[in-house]
Amino acid sequence: MPLIDMPMEKLTEYAGKNPKPDDFDAYWDRAIAEMKAVSPNVELVPSEFQTPGAECFDLYFTGVRNARIHAKYARPRGVTAPHPAIVQFHGYTGNAGDWSEKLSYVSLGFSILSMDCRGQGGLSEDTGGVKGTTHHGHIIRGLNDHPDNLLFRNIFLDTAQLAGIALELPEVDPEHVYAAGGSQGGGLTIACAALEPRIRKLAPVYPFLSDYQRVWEMDLAQGAYQELRTFFRHFDPQHLRQQEVFTILGYIDIQHLADRIRGEVLMGVGLMDTICPPSTQFAAFNKITAPKQLEIYPDFGHEHLPGFSDKAIQFFVGNRI
Repeated sequence: MPLIDMPMEKLTEYAGKNPKPDDFDAYWDRAIAEMKAVSPNVELVPSEFQTPGAECFDLYFTGVRNARIHAKYARPRGVTAPHPAIVQFHGYTGNAGDWSEKLSYVSLGFSILSMDCRGQGGLSEDTGGVKGTTHHGHIIRGLNDHPDNLLFRNIFLDTAQLAGIALELPEVDPEHVYAAGGSQGGGLTIACAALEPRIRKLAPVYPFLSDYQRVWEMDLAQGAYQELRTFFRHFDPQHLRQQEVFTILGYIDIQHLADRIRGEVLMGVGLMDTICPPSTQFAAFNKITAPKQLEIYPDFGHEHLPGFSDKAIQFFVGNRI
């Protein structure tokens, strides 16, 4: 088959290249404690968009660093018995998407909460306040500050906090809360299930935010990863800090969080992906110790993977049919 990365036998064994900080677990334990100390002040505002079968709300909550985070929340109309819920995450720079995209899950008896990432294309706030560049990209936001100020740290925490809110909703069955998303959304799906281990199933697609040093070494720091090149050009043109930079990025590298996942995983990957190279995705998948299944698309890149959405729905519905 065509090849842009490692052969399959190496992909299935690949353990990642980006360094993991020595205090990684303490870092995330401290971050989770900060999140749990925040009073979320959840607010539900009925949306102008409504359908006969779905109640739709703009959901707001307060995240770490006092940012007000927005999600679209749709639930089956008139259903009060506890039922499954999905937390959903969007691609890099985007937003939660249209209401109509949520209705397939609502029609199956699911509630769905789709988060706007802070500071991207939706309604969530970015409260900022970091030292160093804020010119381009969220991966590098806070890289010249204390690691606790990395922006993706806060976004990862937002995903876990939203999942925790979903778990506490009276209409939601806490034994059946799931997570899904593609690209950045795939990376956030993995981060969410790692930081909120009560997520029972997750379906990430070609996850972003994994194995940054591997991306760099493949000369693919372009497109979604362009900011890595921009950072070095402006702040470390001779790469004298390269090891330090990639080690700091290790705090927000999803491959290092993957072994915290306790839910069942269904993941989709295209082997011709030059945006999120396959090896970076396998670096995360290979570290997952929970039950897992990989759907491989040999001739596809960072694009729609035919049939995967259907597989994800069947995966989430399971024996509830």
